[in-house]
Amino acid sequence: METCFDFSRCQKSFKVYVYPQEDGSVPSPSYLKLLNVLLESRYYTADPREACIFVLSIDTLDRDRLSNDYVRNMQSKLQRLPHWNDGLNHVIFNLYSGTWPNYTENDLDFDYGKAILAKASMSDSHVRAGFDISIPLFHKIHPAKGGEPGTTSASNFPLEKTYLLAFKGKRYVHGIGSDTRNSLYHLHNRRDIIMVTTCRHGKSWKDMKDERCDEDNREYDKYDYETLLQNSTFCLVPEVED
Repeated sequence: METCFDFSRCQKSFKVYVYPQEDGSVPSPSYLKLLNVLLESRYYTADPREACIFVLSIDTLDRDRLSNDYVRNMQSKLQRLPHWNDGLNHVIFNLYSGTWPNYTENDLDFDYGKAILAKASMSDSHVRAGFDISIPLFHKIHPAKGGEPGTTSASNFPLEKTYLLAFKGKRYVHGIGSDTRNSLYHLHNRRDIIMVTTCRHGKSWKDMKDERCDEDNREYDKYDYETLLQNSTFCLVPEVED
């Protein structure tokens, strides 16, 4: 651990330094929300000399090259950071990595060096035990603080909700994960099981769409994501890798 983390920076206190925003650089709402939580916390320090941990202001949550939130030229941006030092004592946050059609798990499209990776959907084969951090995949509109209180109590199980099972998300016409999500329409009965998918993702989806895409897209648009999940007893999490 002493070769990839400087413990001397953390002996006096645990402080987190967040790099200032670059001119003209606007992070995604999700990353901005994450940064604001850190900036408002008791661990934040504006002095990098006091910091145990460093957090980028550059948005690294979505490293899918087809995404609108994908930040280009990350390697050169990292090299310009005054305290980068090959990622020592830095934490990189990531929710999505890789790109269609392979979606390679650890493909962030930049070298994060000795930085700690705080990542969603990490497998045992890629996580560096005792060093990296596995975090949940959170939705863009997930509240940063609090939220509505839950309604579940010990006396109302099984839950009486509109739908028994639901899923709303992307499907992949071909490539990795296609077999799983392309089969979900068989379960969709429009009553208590709602399985709706869309082919609309990426810039060339129309060129590769199959005979079900138009029908699937129409059915997909009938359901609001939040309303659907809030009114479902169970929510399916289908794999995206075969």
